[in-house]
Amino acid sequence: MPTIAIFYGIQIMMYFYDNGKHNMPHIHAEYQDDEAVFSILDGEVISGSLPRKQTRLVRAWIELYQESTGTRHIRSRTTPH
Repeated sequence: MPTIAIFYGIQIMMYFYDNGKHNMPHIHAEYQDDEAVFSILDGEVISGSLPRKQTRLVRAWIELYQESTGTRHIRSRTTPH
């Protein structure tokens, strides 16, 4: 799973072979022992959880990079592997 960003101890990753596990553009975020999946579309948590402060930081990151991560997600799902 490629890491696409690391900030304040939070690792942001995007699976390219998610096989429909989450049926929308999303990222995976890890902080210490916590992990959550966030929608790229609206920043909502799809599964898992992070501490409140880290959740706010991930949502702010999504807002800043929403267009580029959404495009990356779409390309990864439509590009033949």
